[in-house]
Amino acid sequence: RAEAAMAAGDLVKEFCEETTCSVCLEYFTDPVMVVDCGHNFCRACITQFWGETDRAPSCPQCRETFLERDLRPNRQLANFVELVKKLEEGKRAQLKRGVCETHEEPLKLFCKDDAAPICVVCDRAKEHRDHSVVPLEEAFQEYQERLKVQWKSLEKERDHLVEWKLVNEQRSLKCLAQLGVEKQKIKSIFHQMQQFLQEKEHARLAQLEDLENKTKKWQEENVIRLSEDISSLNHLIGEMEERCQLSASEFLQD
Repeated sequence: RAEAAMAAGDLVKEFCEETTCSVCLEYFTDPVMVVDCGHNFCRACITQFWGETDRAPSCPQCRETFLERDLRPNRQLANFVELVKKLEEGKRAQLKRGVCETHEEPLKLFCKDDAAPICVVCDRAKEHRDHSVVPLEEAFQEYQERLKVQWKSLEKERDHLVEWKLVNEQRSLKCLAQLGVEKQKIKSIFHQMQQFLQEKEHARLAQLEDLENKTKKWQEENVIRLSEDISSLNHLIGEMEERCQLSASEFLQD
């Protein structure tokens, strides 16, 4: 029996640790779960810890950083805390008092309606006559079993969230990898297009430069030819002017 009591005490201690906020070191008050890592804190504690800074939020317990401040109310944990409080209060009362303050009898019974240990005299009293009363050890075991069930449920929910987080991270990494491949494809396509356009530009410019040189050469040759023709005409015009200055006999002789 002593070993069972010691084991029960250790279990209560473990329950108390599971229901204690790692920031304020008190029982959880309005507990919320950090979705990204699965750890729980009092809403006020985690809000104060994060403050109003623009830096990436992190977990006070595991120090993991997140993109967003994603919190989820943990009502199951809140109920679990209340059960642990009652269990600890009952155990503390049993250890501290051990006997009924009114009747000085051992507290061997537990009134479920009042959530308090009572003695056999209290059980026969008017105020407890219609109440649900069980042996103290039985009540303790019952609360322990209820706590174990909720504890397992909380662990299952946490494991589910951690698994879901891992799946999301893997999906995100896969998506980022695909986006990286698409970026490289786009860069390669536009690089090829740029090379193609540069080659076309150089070829077109070479054609225009060749046409420009031919045009300049034709213009120079045309100017020379026209200059020669103009010079010949000027020479003929000069001869005709001189001929017109001759007398009739000289003009007709030639």
